[in-house]
Amino acid sequence: MVSKADFKGKHFISMSDYSRPQLDFILDVADKMVEVEKQGSDMARGKVLASLFFEPSTRTRLSFESAMYRLGGSVTTVADPMTSSAKKGESFEDTIRTVMNYVDIIAMRHPDNDAALRAAKVSTVPYINGGSGTWEHPTQTLLDLHCIRYAKGGIDGLTIGMVGDLKNGRTVHSLLKALRNYDVKVYCIAPDALKMKPEVIEEVKDKIDVTEVSDLPKTMPKLDVVYMTRVQRERFANQEEYDKVKDSYILDRSMVKKHGKKDLVIMHPLPRVNEISTDVDDMPNAWYFRQMKHGIYTRMAVIALALGVY
Repeated sequence: MVSKADFKGKHFISMSDYSRPQLDFILDVADKMVEVEKQGSDMARGKVLASLFFEPSTRTRLSFESAMYRLGGSVTTVADPMTSSAKKGESFEDTIRTVMNYVDIIAMRHPDNDAALRAAKVSTVPYINGGSGTWEHPTQTLLDLHCIRYAKGGIDGLTIGMVGDLKNGRTVHSLLKALRNYDVKVYCIAPDALKMKPEVIEEVKDKIDVTEVSDLPKTMPKLDVVYMTRVQRERFANQEEYDKVKDSYILDRSMVKKHGKKDLVIMHPLPRVNEISTDVDDMPNAWYFRQMKHGIYTRMAVIALALGVY
């Protein structure tokens, strides 16, 4: 039986760490946070969140900070590594050891794939992975699952397509690992150069039905959810390699109408570049802007559970 005590004082690092009952418990708490977010709360009064973002972020950083404020807590932040002692040569581990003396919980985004795992080894306060290189982005997955439950009434029985940069997209790595706990079918839709990392496929292959394909229009009629991702320019060594794949998939209104189910749900972790045309934005299928709101609810849940204040 899962309980609140299972999360108190614990780090939140990877979707590999969570079972179906644990994920459902967090999502159920997020449901309750919908009303808390509207009314405000003082459950985290006196607690401080460190919001440390050593890579650019809009949605993740602001939703973490908004979540803490909605819970009645406070936030201290570093949004530019050039203003921290990392600029002076301070090690990553020493930064964590320093920050944990000032706060009750840490949320961090970092360009290194192993940053979250390294932080968990030294932090004595709960550490939440807000994106670790190309490895994982677990709180994004929580908001994605919460949005899918809200949009479709549940997760089991769905066919979900992940589209685009599946090699470098940490959001899809976390999402596929989480979906291994549900009765779903997943299509990984990408060109060969951007296919899902083999180690992620290997981790889930015995628990979930995953098919790798490259043709989006042909696959779309089967899908209940399309999860688009941008091709990540910052992960390429040069512009030439990026240019080869940057326009691999562009979802527009005509494609949705021609190939998509009437109740198809279109999601995207954002930011988008051109992989979803703006003529999709006003369609009832477009959930990517509504999707963001679920980041507040799920991050409120994670923070409250980790602090033991819920």
